[in-house]
Amino acid sequence: MLKNDKGEPTASIFSVAYTRSDVKDLSRRPVAFAYNGGPGSSSMWLNIGAFGPRRVLTPNAESAPPPPYKIEDNANSLLDKTDLVFIDPVGTGYSHAVGKAQDKDFWGIDSDVREFAQFINTYVNRNNRWNSPKFLIGESYGTFRSAALGNDLQKNNGMVLNGIVLISTVLDLGTLSFNPGDDMPYIFYLPSYAATAWYNKVLDNRPQDLNAFLADARKFASTEYAAALMKGTKLTDPEKTEVARKLSRFTGLSEDYLKRANLRVNLPQFTAELQRSRGLITGRLDARFSGPETDLLAEYAQYDPEETAVIGPFTAAFNNYVREELKFFDDDARKYEGLSFEVNRQWDWKHRSGDHYGFPGSPNVEGDLLDAIVANPHLQVQVENGLFDLATPFFATEYTMDHIQLPENLRSNIHLEYYDAGHMIYLREDSLSKLTANIGSMIEGATK
Repeated sequence: MLKNDKGEPTASIFSVAYTRSDVKDLSRRPVAFAYNGGPGSSSMWLNIGAFGPRRVLTPNAESAPPPPYKIEDNANSLLDKTDLVFIDPVGTGYSHAVGKAQDKDFWGIDSDVREFAQFINTYVNRNNRWNSPKFLIGESYGTFRSAALGNDLQKNNGMVLNGIVLISTVLDLGTLSFNPGDDMPYIFYLPSYAATAWYNKVLDNRPQDLNAFLADARKFASTEYAAALMKGTKLTDPEKTEVARKLSRFTGLSEDYLKRANLRVNLPQFTAELQRSRGLITGRLDARFSGPETDLLAEYAQYDPEETAVIGPFTAAFNNYVREELKFFDDDARKYEGLSFEVNRQWDWKHRSGDHYGFPGSPNVEGDLLDAIVANPHLQVQVENGLFDLATPFFATEYTMDHIQLPENLRSNIHLEYYDAGHMIYLREDSLSKLTANIGSMIEGATK
């Protein structure tokens, strides 16, 4: 239960904690707080999809059949390395406002941080975990939350962290926003477009080595392509033709389409166009997924085949799991909210992190992560990237991490890992195994 300054209850927070009961010295046992993003998502995805003791099975890169769905023991759980606390923010799961408070009071960058900080403080106090090694594990918007939350916990709560795991990362929302006059997102997305075209086999003379191909895509994006976009309307027709030719080689889109798009194809245009000739649209969260397109004249993709493929199995499996195995029963009138679009639509995006010159821009928590590492030079940050993730493209994440102005001796605190997977890296079992091994090694190293 969260409370305000007067001690009045404001919210009931639903969480699922998995802890070892045979640990005599809790200072030797790490505890990790895990959550998803959205904003508006519960933590069921990381719970029964990735790190909890049980895992729902879904087909690899294709739609799941109707129920029943199978839940089995998770051989890749993180419980051999750390206790786990999965947190559902207000408006998701069973978490909701109480008393005079309203759900929307918690729907914003800074109010969300205060909500999580109070919950974590309460959990640590009640369970005597102040001296335990502590980690934050966030996915998607959960990575944005983790940067601000980690800084807040250390700066305002005296709670020093051992590590932060960022899964499918965005710290600067401007890198994902195709705003008029801003060419940077087109540059950031190009290598992910290339990975997507490679996976879906739409490239002429498709190279065998994906990593080498992506290295070339990064180079082209940051040099010739960036230079062409910087010229704006001063780019000549012969120059545009030459860049379109090279851009087609990386994206699989036709030179004519690229020229008509003025070399600038945003994400929903790309996912609609890439496999249009096959009657398919391409997944945003995971480009390995494809689905039928009913309007072959549509400029933008009308849905995400990955999202529609997994939401049913996860929702059904978790509702069954929480009742049958965890034995939690809530009021029958209150459903478990796995993913709330209402929260997302009403989110307050205002956030101020440090001093800056100029006018408010896209929400950005790079400064929060910088402050957290500078204040705690032992803090380790591991960044997990899916090569086929079109929601948070890896080249944008690389740019962000390269531009956090850390002193040279602290730059090695940030570690980047890569997976042949999409946004939800754990959907692919081989990638999940690699992910948990990498996080487990990070936890071990950060607790020594």
